[in-house]
Amino acid sequence: MKKTFLVYRLALIPFILFTFCSVINSKEAHAMQSIKGKKVVIIIAKNNFRDEELLEPKAILEKNGAAVTIASSSLKESKGMLGAKVSPDILFTDIAVGDYDAVIFVGGTGSSEYWDNPTAHTIAKEANKANKIVGAICIAPVTLAKAGLLKGKKATTYSSTVNDIKSEGANYTGEGVERDGNIITADGPASAKKFGEAIVKALQK
Repeated sequence: MKKTFLVYRLALIPFILFTFCSVINSKEAHAMQSIKGKKVVIIIAKNNFRDEELLEPKAILEKNGAAVTIASSSLKESKGMLGAKVSPDILFTDIAVGDYDAVIFVGGTGSSEYWDNPTAHTIAKEANKANKIVGAICIAPVTLAKAGLLKGKKATTYSSTVNDIKSEGANYTGEGVERDGNIITADGPASAKKFGEAIVKALQK
């Protein structure tokens, strides 16, 4: 009797493992489909963007089904601060905001080229007005601040640019990642993964 019961239990193991794996795969498939069809444009500096702030959110977005377009002020190969090389898909001046569900500004020392750029401000304002997700990480939140998007909003940024966003009316929180409505900001490379996850979560709704 005991031998029969043991054989029965052993026979159940493959079925249990199959069921467990099926549940896991189902959850992963659901995650992959969660933002399928969503389109995101990520704006980087023509040089000295911060590698992790582009590559980690991009990987997370694509893993979850989003189509990602890289835009910059030049179509020439852009080099990250840590050596990553990226060939932009489009010029940022050719961004049609209506084509995207989210507009993201990546940081790095080179991203200051967008701080006072009228076109960058227009893109950010149009996206915000259309209730698109607008994101910025590291020193890039300064672009949003100078476009008027952070006035009265909770936001975070890299330590060296705290006063820049506060002077434009932002409520600096010091969080790694901060979301206020459709605006998501992050403080730097260490928060790149969480920044990407926050964008995915925002796009699911």
